[in-house]
Amino acid sequence: MKLHTPVLRAAVGLTLTALVLTGCRSGGDDDGSGATDGVSSDPCPAKINPDNGCIYLGVISDLTKGPFAPLAVPITDAQKAFWKKVNEDGGVGGYDIDVESNIADAEYNPEVHNRKYQEMRKDVAALAQTLGSSQTLAILEDMKSDDVIGVPASWNSAWEFEDQILESGANYCFEAMNGVDWAVQNRGVKGKVVAVGYPGDYGGDAAAGVEAAAKANNLDFKKIETPTGQDNQAGAVAAILKEKPDLVVVSTGPAEMATLVGGTAAQGFKGTFVGSSPTWNPALLDSAAAPALKALYFQAGPWGPFGSDTPGHEAMRQAIGEDVSPNDGYTAGWTWSYPLLAAIEKAAEDGDVTREAIVEAAKNLEEVDYEGILPPEAGRTTGEPSETAYRASVISKVDESAPTGVAIAQELTVGPTAEGYDFSEPCFSLQ
Repeated sequence: MKLHTPVLRAAVGLTLTALVLTGCRSGGDDDGSGATDGVSSDPCPAKINPDNGCIYLGVISDLTKGPFAPLAVPITDAQKAFWKKVNEDGGVGGYDIDVESNIADAEYNPEVHNRKYQEMRKDVAALAQTLGSSQTLAILEDMKSDDVIGVPASWNSAWEFEDQILESGANYCFEAMNGVDWAVQNRGVKGKVVAVGYPGDYGGDAAAGVEAAAKANNLDFKKIETPTGQDNQAGAVAAILKEKPDLVVVSTGPAEMATLVGGTAAQGFKGTFVGSSPTWNPALLDSAAAPALKALYFQAGPWGPFGSDTPGHEAMRQAIGEDVSPNDGYTAGWTWSYPLLAAIEKAAEDGDVTREAIVEAAKNLEEVDYEGILPPEAGRTTGEPSETAYRASVISKVDESAPTGVAIAQELTVGPTAEGYDFSEPCFSLQ
């Protein structure tokens, strides 16, 4: 069983007053539509199976002006498609799943994220998506008091230590380790590696992995923090040029990453860039940075990209249809949904589809059927994080012929640094 890590809401720069709205625990409340804590004997609004009850899931994402909106919109659309397919296949244990009635845009802002959760907390049985690490931290204590499980749209290493969070794929820390090890073995990296990323959890978690891999590979290490915003990268560009590293590991959004790669390449930099999984968007191939990205950029990721040949990828492509532009936000949203489905199925098998039962089921998964996107053992949640945390990553290269502009250069592999890492605590503390 996972161990709880104490978390302080001050870690996201907000006061307790700002984060917690007054009110009692929502358990047992009926919102007026027949649903109690997000579970209703009445059919879902779509009525795909009118004799089924309804399990309501919530989504709190970054859908308009935040840095990850280009990824978050397809993430959310893929989750709609995933649960629609579940319903079309008959639902789960006499219930359909509604993931469309409670969707909120938090703009990648922890305070807004918290406010949106307060608005839906009485109406959902679980969160199908909670995007961002600091953002999820802002609601984590309320999720615990509400017995609400959440699927994070993030890969922070701290989630492995939280029962309330149901993650999938290697975390940012292991992903960065694997990226450095791969670059040393395949790009001739030596000398110095620089980690460039957002301040705080996302950039900090990846930077911790870079630092561990740098030490393991006898590389000098430098950490550079950079803010969000494509127009705010001049300082980071100058810092990279000053440091002259062989390798730069980037943990930002896609626009910032492209600015860093294009801006340094325009001034003669020829080092290798490895981006954390959220750094890529296929639209970058139409940007001015495209030539530099083709020459210098590689992506570390938790699973194969959109065009990969697995039953799960094929099911995703069929479910979202042919009229969408390929984007690995779809891949992420689809893949993240499998363990929540497994938890709901387990709760239904035990005859107790409630918030509490879903949380308990999620804590005791031995494996998850990801339909080949990840191996079944990647979904195991029983045991200590040092034993259960999935450590393998793929490395992709820019390939204009691939559906999302990247193709696998190395299949799921655990590098030597991640394999030997003592994961007894998060790489980057959220306290």
